[in-house]
Amino acid sequence: MPPITTDPTLLVLTAVLAYLLGSVPFGIVITRAMGLGDLRQIGSGNIGATNVLRTGNKRAALATLVLDAAKGGIAVLIARWLMGEDAAQLAGLAAFLGHLFPVWLRFRGGKGVATFLGILIALAWPVGLAACATWLVGAVVTRTSSVAALFAAATSSFWVFWFGEGRMLLLVFILTVLVYLRHSENLKRIKAGTEPKIGQKKPSDQGPAT
Repeated sequence: MPPITTDPTLLVLTAVLAYLLGSVPFGIVITRAMGLGDLRQIGSGNIGATNVLRTGNKRAALATLVLDAAKGGIAVLIARWLMGEDAAQLAGLAAFLGHLFPVWLRFRGGKGVATFLGILIALAWPVGLAACATWLVGAVVTRTSSVAALFAAATSSFWVFWFGEGRMLLLVFILTVLVYLRHSENLKRIKAGTEPKIGQKKPSDQGPAT
């Protein structure tokens, strides 16, 4: 964890603004703009890219993935540019919480994987790219988005050590725990062997990975 050097008032303001940025539900915005309906009434009802893919529109899913990742990364980069590393890490956490618990949706948000990866890339791009590569390998091997997401999150602390970025270890650990908590239902289905593959339709009571 970096030393706290930024004025506490500015840190509070940073957290609030980063939370608001992270809480923008791009999945809902994009699906509505493209005439695909209310995402909360599609598939699992989750606001992430995995559920957007269930509309059958890959461009919408890709746009959601990129924007959900970008909002975490942008929050980190702006905070670092204006204040410092302590503010950057706080902004990353706040943006992540905004995605998971957006005030606009009664605190029922996504599962945070894309935002998690965007934050890692902005904090330390080698760590972020390694985590993305880990997700990709997991997705190719298992064809299951949630398994790939959990694999990437679980190994993220290893990549932090590997690239000598110990200052972000505590934040990465907290984000990883949150990712696993948000995937609790997925973990149950993985154990039961009922977790659907990428692109596979599933009942509305099942949750996606991002």
